[in-house]
This record gives sequence, structure tokens and C-alpha cells, in this order.
Amino acid sequence: MAVYTEVSDEELEEFVAGYDIGEVVSCKGIAEGVENSNFLLQTDRGTYILTLYEKRTRAEDLPFFLGLMEHLAARGLACPTPLHGRDGQALRRLCGRPAAIVTFLKGMWPRRITVGHCGALGVAMAEMHLKGADFALSRPNALSVAGWRPLFEAAKGRADEVRAGLAAMIEGELTQLERDWPADLPAGLIHADLFPDNVFFLTDRRTREERVSGLIDFYFACTDSLAYDVAICLNAWCFEPDGSFNATKARHLLAGYRRVRPLAARELEALPLLARGAAMRFLLTRLYDWLNTPAGALVKRKDPLEYLRKLRFHQGIAGPGAYGIE
Repeated sequence: MAVYTEVSDEELEEFVAGYDIGEVVSCKGIAEGVENSNFLLQTDRGTYILTLYEKRTRAEDLPFFLGLMEHLAARGLACPTPLHGRDGQALRRLCGRPAAIVTFLKGMWPRRITVGHCGALGVAMAEMHLKGADFALSRPNALSVAGWRPLFEAAKGRADEVRAGLAAMIEGELTQLERDWPADLPAGLIHADLFPDNVFFLTDRRTREERVSGLIDFYFACTDSLAYDVAICLNAWCFEPDGSFNATKARHLLAGYRRVRPLAARELEALPLLARGAAMRFLLTRLYDWLNTPAGALVKRKDPLEYLRKLRFHQGIAGPGAYGIE
């Protein structure tokens, strides 16, 4: 459960009194998420999300994250909107932590992913990329290719505890990615963590089609290649529970995206390499957490070998046609 900092009733009531959102009715911890402490906050005027930003979220990045959400919401993207307190500030402090309250979005993230989910995700991701194009701030991607080797070095000595030969495999793949990583692709604002639990859906009562009702958790957002965001989603949405790749889901995801923002030929050609890099990024962060999460921690460790299997798939394909591109 992602609640690292407990908030007393007295502290919460004092904090909420700094906003024009009514009085607290209830406040419950939210299990999803691994970086920050999140609470579902109910007042007598509505429902909100309260987030306390923990040590792994750099305080200097928070104006970027909160400003980005305000920017995207103002342009019509369904995403959480930070609330400003009576003092005019969206970023405040609670229990010694930076904290913010954002609007609540209706919908559920999909436990069973369908091709309809993937197509709708592609559309929403492309809309986010276009609406974020004129956001004034930028933030380098600390978890892109330049950041992978330091992560590996921090876990290298114990990597083979997870699987024999893992350190050597990662070493070889990293060398290739560092040598071949594309530097000239169209860039802009990316989410960088659009996993299924960060995308909410509602079912259209008339057509029964799934539509995206909100994108959440922008705390990895940064400036990077737009196609890298697509590659992250190919990994996160298009593999089945048994580890097999579903090209039909990938085709729908890419078709939805391309209806809104066409991918240049060089972006399509780079997709296999970008997908390998995206798999490496999550393999390394999961590996580090797997080896360093204390016993008894309230965070469930995620299996790094899931992304080793995905990486091997991408290593074995010849071109973007494997992702359903015709």
C-alpha cells in the first residue's frame, strides 16, 4: 500500500482548512502507486486526491509536474487539476512533506486489457503530446539512456541473485543501446509512465465502447522523444499475462495514436530500439527495487524478470511490422 506518511485527523483538518473545499468527511489511503503517499479525500463538497510527496520525488520537480497538469487540463485533456489554497499556492506542506490536492477523476483502470482500451489509449496519448507541445517548462528524462548505467551499477553486484547471468546480459544490451540510441526524433512532453493503472476508462452506455476518462500520475513526466512514450506503452499494454506479445493490441494502439498524431518514418523505424530501451528502463528500476526494498515494507515489489522477457522479444524482431504496422 502506497502510504508512507500517516496524517492525523488534526493535521488533515488544519491543512484542508487552507482550501475552499469544505470540511473533511473521510480520508482513506490509496493502495496504487509506489512513489508517494496518496489519499482519497472526501469533503462535504466533493471528492479529491491528496498527495504527500515522499523522498524519491524531488521537490524542485514539483512545480513542473503541477504546472503541467494545470496546462493540460486547461487545454481540455482529462487529467487531475491541482487546487490552489486560499494563499494562492497549489504546492503546500503537510506533515513535513510537500503536498497538494488535485481533482478526482471518475473511471476505473482496466484489469483486463482489450483492443478497445489500446486504441483509446493511443488517441489519448497523442492528444496529450499535442496539448503539451506549448508547455513552457522542460524537464530532462533522468530515466532515459544516460540514466540506465548508473542504475545498473547500483544493482550489478547482486543482479545474478535474481537470475544467473543477468548482469552480463544487461551489460551487453546497455552497450548496444548507448551506441545506437536515436538522438534526432521529434521530442516534447511525455508521460513516461502510462501503465494501465494510470489510465482511467468509462464505458459509453450507448455504444459500449471504452473511452479514456483520465490520465493520472504525471510524476515521471519529462521532455523526451514522443515515440519513446509509445514504446513504453507497447511494453505496458500489449503483452499477455503469459508473456506473449499481442500484435492486434499493438496495431490498435498505434492506429489510435496515428489518427491524431502521425508518426514519422524515422519514428516507426526506431520503435524496436525504443521498445528495447523502455524494457531496459523498467527492468533496471524493478531490479534495483527488488534488491533494495526492505523486508516488511508496505510496497509490493514488482518482478524485474517480466521486463527481461519483454526485452528479449524486442531483441528478436526485425522491424516495426512486428507491432502490427502495415
